[in-house]
Amino acid sequence: MKAYQQAFGLRIRQLRDQQGYTQEELAHRAGIHVTYLSGIERGVRNPSLKSIRALARALGVRVGKLFAFESCSPQSA
Repeated sequence: MKAYQQAFGLRIRQLRDQQGYTQEELAHRAGIHVTYLSGIERGVRNPSLKSIRALARALGVRVGKLFAFESCSPQSA
């Protein structure tokens, strides 16, 4: 499970970087705390569906796009 959390976090960071957002800006747009977002990106937090939906909206993507891990291959599943 940890590998999926890490891959998800990498995907969030990748999309955030593509948008040119800082962690602070994305956290504000999503209505979550910046330390929580940092934990998600580092793969140490397991975000709720509510947080996942908020992140997708803040990034302007569909929820499914957050789970496109092919460019962020997890070390082990």
